[in-house]
Amino acid sequence: MLDLFTILNKGGLVLWQQNFAPVAAQGPVTALIKDVLIEERGATNTYLKDTYALKWTFANQLDLIFVVAYQKILQLPFLDELLETVKRLFIDTYRQDITKDQGIHGDYSGFTPMFQQVLQNLESKYASQTTRAPRKFEDTKKFGNTLKGSQSGKSSPSGVSNGEDEIAKNIQALHLQSSPRGPSMNRKSPKPKGSPSGGSEKKKSQKQMRVWDGQIAKGEMEALDYSGGNSTDTLDADAIKAQFVDSAKLGTKNKQGVYEVQDVDVPEDVDDDDDEENDELDTTASAKTAAASGGMFSSLLKSFTQRELTEDALDPILSTMKNQLITKNVAKEIAEHVCDSVKSNLLGKKLGQFERVATVVRTSMEAALKRVLTPKTSLDILRDIEQAKAEHRPYTITFIGVNGVGKSTNLSKVCFWLLQNNMKVLIAACDTFRSGAVEQLRVHARNLRALQTSGMGSVELFERGYGKDSAGIAKDAIAYAGAQGFDVVLIDTAGRMQDNEPLMRALAKLVAVNSPDKIIFVGEALVGNEAVDQLTKFNMALKDFSGLQNPRHIDGMILTKFDTIDDKMGAALTMTYITGQPIYFVGTGQTYTDLKNLRVSHVVNALLRN
Repeated sequence: MLDLFTILNKGGLVLWQQNFAPVAAQGPVTALIKDVLIEERGATNTYLKDTYALKWTFANQLDLIFVVAYQKILQLPFLDELLETVKRLFIDTYRQDITKDQGIHGDYSGFTPMFQQVLQNLESKYASQTTRAPRKFEDTKKFGNTLKGSQSGKSSPSGVSNGEDEIAKNIQALHLQSSPRGPSMNRKSPKPKGSPSGGSEKKKSQKQMRVWDGQIAKGEMEALDYSGGNSTDTLDADAIKAQFVDSAKLGTKNKQGVYEVQDVDVPEDVDDDDDEENDELDTTASAKTAAASGGMFSSLLKSFTQRELTEDALDPILSTMKNQLITKNVAKEIAEHVCDSVKSNLLGKKLGQFERVATVVRTSMEAALKRVLTPKTSLDILRDIEQAKAEHRPYTITFIGVNGVGKSTNLSKVCFWLLQNNMKVLIAACDTFRSGAVEQLRVHARNLRALQTSGMGSVELFERGYGKDSAGIAKDAIAYAGAQGFDVVLIDTAGRMQDNEPLMRALAKLVAVNSPDKIIFVGEALVGNEAVDQLTKFNMALKDFSGLQNPRHIDGMILTKFDTIDDKMGAALTMTYITGQPIYFVGTGQTYTDLKNLRVSHVVNALLRN
């Protein structure tokens, strides 16, 4: 019933393996290491990959991982006991070989018959527990309804059937009462008797025509009409620059002439409070360890020898760290997963003579956060644009997200950044749902054109009004950009809640029809637990409603309103943990220069700072 059982160290070297079915070399175990163990998702107990399901356990004292793979349609209740039994047996048998040179040159061929014996014993044990003979017909309630059953005088089946008959009659009566043909119809009959009052109420509830105090003249109407583009392009560029560009927040150009945005301003790290709390946590952990070990003398003796990390020592420190992550706006579920992953990596490890538990836990937590936040793909969008230009096609970026997070505003900031790098940008107004969305992009395009007084960059708006199919507008915009020689197409979409199925289907259609190069989710840095639901359902909608064999998913994020959260940067960890994708930029204000880079070290220091 198993497909594979393997034992490997944390360096990736396979010490022993037993195959029960052919498994590809780059199979489920490689995917487990890449998607779960490296990305600090070891707190989960099951991983699904294609048709396989995998379970695993750690032996941290020897840096070993025990993995079993089987078909996910099977229900195998003995796997947890199998993993623990094999781990204990393997460590007891080959401890010296593993500790000598990390088990690299050890001979483990003798473990195969031992494993087969353990597996056979567990399979027979659980098979005997789950095997149950079918009931005889004489023991069922239906036997009481037969002639032979009534003559036998057994009261239990008939009693059960009588009770169930009464329950069925009561349920049927309730259905009759609630049905349209039942007594409920009579309750509505008295209403027509009050016809005079009913008629007067109907007349009162009718909508009345609104009466205006005065009429608006034609000249005033034209003065209030801002939808036209006759006088918008004649505005002063200096006035627009003073309003929408902060010279103090402008980026710099590197040696290659590439315009780079600034990094997020992060306050200096203060370690005094952290050291005090670490001392306090160490004192608590040491007290619990001393109480468990039997007195002060034994605790002093252990302080000068190697100590093994146990749950009693780790739980209070990890509980404090979990609460701290939650206060820093990390979703509760994600904080628990990260802490459980750190705990699973530390259990059983040996501490040095003068190492503190809190220091080791903090170091491990810092490394875990860095692994989660470090991008797995390139963040160089400009290089991807140059590659698309070499293929003689425009590079397309789609901005998606919920209502009111600032998609259009941050799209214009990204457009400003591209213009500073001499790109020809086409903005596709595909938000045909929200009133004023097209006019908002029109104003942004006007301002950006006025600001672009030097260089080769240019910007243009592609619009088709309201009420149209957004997927069709995006397709026409991409075709127009290819014909007119644009470098980048920025596709603005309507904001939608993650539970709105019709709009999510429309978004999946837009992505499936146009296949953009990047799908960027725009989310608020203020969001907490809601980020889990938003990103999960957006990714699920792109997968379920696309109709493609290889559906797309979110490729990255932009966090908005980042200037309002101080050091509560938990949304960055939550979104990166859920999607596994990087954060390209963060929005820090209302001007076009309020687009900044977010470094991994900034987030880690902010999350661990008290």
